[in-house]
Amino acid sequence: MAHALDPHAESASSGGPLRTSDGQPLTRALARASRRARRRAFLLVLPLLLFILLTFVVPIGQMLQRSVHNDGFSANMPALTQWFNDHPRGSAIDESAYAALAADLATSAEARTIGTVGTRINYDLPGSRSLFTSAGRKARAGLEPPFREAVLALDPKWEDPKLWSAMREASDPLTANFYLAAIDRTRNDQGEIVAAPPEQQVYVMLFKRTMILSAVITFTTFVLGFPIAYLLATLPLRKSNLLMILVLLPFWTSLLVRTTAWMVLLQQQGVVNDFLVWLGVIGNEQRLQMIYNQMGTIIAMTHILLPFMILPLYSVMRTINPSYVRAARSLGATSWTAFRRVYFPQTLPGLGAGALLVFILAIGYYITPALVGGSSGQLISNMIAMHMMQTLNWSMAAALAALLLGGVLILYWVYDRLVGIDNLKLG
Repeated sequence: MAHALDPHAESASSGGPLRTSDGQPLTRALARASRRARRRAFLLVLPLLLFILLTFVVPIGQMLQRSVHNDGFSANMPALTQWFNDHPRGSAIDESAYAALAADLATSAEARTIGTVGTRINYDLPGSRSLFTSAGRKARAGLEPPFREAVLALDPKWEDPKLWSAMREASDPLTANFYLAAIDRTRNDQGEIVAAPPEQQVYVMLFKRTMILSAVITFTTFVLGFPIAYLLATLPLRKSNLLMILVLLPFWTSLLVRTTAWMVLLQQQGVVNDFLVWLGVIGNEQRLQMIYNQMGTIIAMTHILLPFMILPLYSVMRTINPSYVRAARSLGATSWTAFRRVYFPQTLPGLGAGALLVFILAIGYYITPALVGGSSGQLISNMIAMHMMQTLNWSMAAALAALLLGGVLILYWVYDRLVGIDNLKLG
């Protein structure tokens, strides 16, 4: 009787497809509901995806494109660029080359782009920008053939093979020369990759210094932060909350204020030296130089980045059951053995996350090293900032930043292999 009154039940009992209350197949209804849920979830995260795309993915893509593309020369010197395309490397610089150069100098000077051309060549051959701007002003009046003699009359430097080699390299808007310069390499007159002159080899040294100082800062934050995180995880709630406020206090203070405070504390006539003199540890004539060097960079950045080590460690330590250590000690293990073999291995996810976070932040800092580091405490990030804001060599800055990004990705991959990104604990 029930089956006769309920067609859906009859369909189910007779082996037909299950249906919803409105008579639709259950599988189709479930698929439609799943699509609706996925569509709703996508619409909810769409603003975040657009934000990441516009503020992260697109800028990084532009940076990578800028690091291998610079048309400052090729777009403004078309005749000479065409001559380079028609004549392979090693061809003699003949009258037609000087004719193309003379025409482009005049055209570029008229279009007021000769400064851009000179700046592009100046990246590869320092000191050549003024050569282009001066020649452009004189070429606007017109140069008569023979063009070689006319151009050399402007300045004999136009015969320099290094200049022509630099112009040939710049005639191709797509170039790897900025990456070569970023690892202290260059091309000779024959186009072979060789080491840059010793006075220009600065970037590899800065990369090494950045990695070493970042590793030292990461280690010091671990040494200082591990006991603090342990106290936060084991103290009674009232005391741990007070200690947490002290840990978070740097987040509530401006980075510039914290850095300038360390400048006051660490200078030779500062508070730290005065205190050491008062204690008699050092004499008044033996005051320590703790600022405008690597020591100043390490001290200031350790203080600034310390919370980024403490919080991941604390988030892991508070979940460790203290009965594990008590059980190890009841079985005969010493306190050190119980810590080393039972407690410390359980903190590795937090330690790995904190070390990864501190190291990545340290290699990207440039304000603090610029203020307290001096010439020996500068990092590669300071060189990137200099190229962005002073020399305006954005292609060089992009190449350096791309190499730094590659190093971070390698570090991330190593962390994933050793610890596992699924074990990342940030708080």
